[in-house]
Amino acid sequence: MTLGVLANLLTATSKGDVPALPGLADFFPEPFLFVGTPFAVNRITLTRLVAVFALVLIFSLGASRMKLVPGRLQGFLEMCLEFIRDQVVGSIIDSPRLAKMYTPALTVIFLGVFAMNITGVVPLLHIAGSSVIGVPLVFAIYSYFLFIIAGIKEQGVGHFLKNQLFPPGLPKVVYLMITPIEFFSTFIIRPATLVIRLLANMVAGHILLALTFFATHFLFFYAANYLKIFGVFTFLGSLAAILLEIMVAVLQAFVFSALTAVYIQLSVSEH
Repeated sequence: MTLGVLANLLTATSKGDVPALPGLADFFPEPFLFVGTPFAVNRITLTRLVAVFALVLIFSLGASRMKLVPGRLQGFLEMCLEFIRDQVVGSIIDSPRLAKMYTPALTVIFLGVFAMNITGVVPLLHIAGSSVIGVPLVFAIYSYFLFIIAGIKEQGVGHFLKNQLFPPGLPKVVYLMITPIEFFSTFIIRPATLVIRLLANMVAGHILLALTFFATHFLFFYAANYLKIFGVFTFLGSLAAILLEIMVAVLQAFVFSALTAVYIQLSVSEH
């Protein structure tokens, strides 16, 4: 598309004012319930509540109708749980005892992150609950305490810190440089990267979806007649963006839970 066509997209209108472009303001909506209190509810808060309610409802229905020969819902839920147990936890944590111990916590992370992510493509919600830093931060703190507590339980405080901060086999003088790096990497970089990775992907995904739908709306209803044909391409692009966002929602849930499992394994193992 040439610069001239782009200019026309921004200036050629046929039906009044063009709606505002989507942007960072989407992530800071005004509250509409309990305004002025610590319990104020805005669009993103509501989205998170819907995600939690839906997750609890789906698994409650599945558990309440459990049969020896599973139905479709029970079979699907069992498949999801088996995937997390075998592919996320069992393939990373090499101790069967520890894998069994931490499977419930890692399942909460996987399903929780996915539920918060997938709301970005749910009709009427249209924004991920994890696209504002609160949710990624909560899950990162949960992951942080999981791997630290796992290491302390298995090795004790002193031995855990020694293994994390003083890799064996190095000259003592080297620890003056290595130990601060190991501390920063283990106790600061790990949770920070979990937050940044999830947040950045969800923000980028929302902006991509919003822009493609905005362009489609603009071209179909506001652009000059000879430009409307481009709306077909932006509409197809928006469908592709939805599929991409669904894939990213699953992938980020997998990455977040898998990295937490890796951190647990590193915490409990001897270097």
